[in-house]
Amino acid sequence: MEKFAEGLIQILISTNIVESGLDIQNANTIIVQDAHLFGLAQMYQLRGRVGRADKQAHAYLFYPDKSCLSEIALERLRALEECHELGQGFQLAERDMGIRGFGSIFGERQSGDIANVGIDLYFEMFFESLSKVGQHRLMPVPYEDVELDVDVISRLPYKYMDELGDPARIIEEAEAAAQKDLWSLVQYTEKLRFQYGKEPPSMELLLKKIYVKRIAADLGISQILKAGKTIAMRTQMTKEAFKLFVEAMSPDSFCSSLTFEDNYIKAQLLLDLPNERLLHWLFDCLVDMHNCLPAFVKY
Repeated sequence: MEKFAEGLIQILISTNIVESGLDIQNANTIIVQDAHLFGLAQMYQLRGRVGRADKQAHAYLFYPDKSCLSEIALERLRALEECHELGQGFQLAERDMGIRGFGSIFGERQSGDIANVGIDLYFEMFFESLSKVGQHRLMPVPYEDVELDVDVISRLPYKYMDELGDPARIIEEAEAAAQKDLWSLVQYTEKLRFQYGKEPPSMELLLKKIYVKRIAADLGISQILKAGKTIAMRTQMTKEAFKLFVEAMSPDSFCSSLTFEDNYIKAQLLLDLPNERLLHWLFDCLVDMHNCLPAFVKY
């Protein structure tokens, strides 16, 4: 490759790896075998490897008899033949989308069925769907705005308190980490365990309360209330967004006990749980919902 770039050899035989940004000023001719097997974007890049200086360049594309080619392959070759002027890259990209179809904006597909409906109707359908995105948007709330109406009385063991030195400072630092994001809180918890060992159940309760508020903030939940066996979580999400969460949650999870009513996510418990057990239930439920965020974002 170095010898070819320096002009010491005149011919370079290669795979299509050269399409990836190769810039050799002296190269003025490229010959592509079986051009019908390449995508339109690949051919555009390969053709652009020559003519990068002031020398006249040529690109020779070889392919079998046209009677042996598919209609899509012929369409790609026609597009290359017609879009040969300088600055026609955008027109070629439009032709490529017309041949392959658009991909999914919110998914993983990189091609679609635009040829079946036409580009005008496709854009009409696309903008109509885009106008509905707001119904499924999830807006987080600041950590400090989350109200958790679950008080727990936690007494730390004297030995653990002596090791911590100032437990109130530890809780303040955990709160400060939670105000940033969930990952900062996780890192702080790991640092705490590395320094002082696994926390006792009483300290776990205090940390879990912070986790519940942090995860609730990510889910757009601003208030968590308890009234007997009923748990109500005030949220900014829409009913459509809530349905996406329920669909993404596993069938054996908490989704069967959750309902949506008047901007509240509600759960009817079988028992009137004491606050300590309720905090564990809230943590597990919100973690289950938080695990659905990747599927929600993909949508």
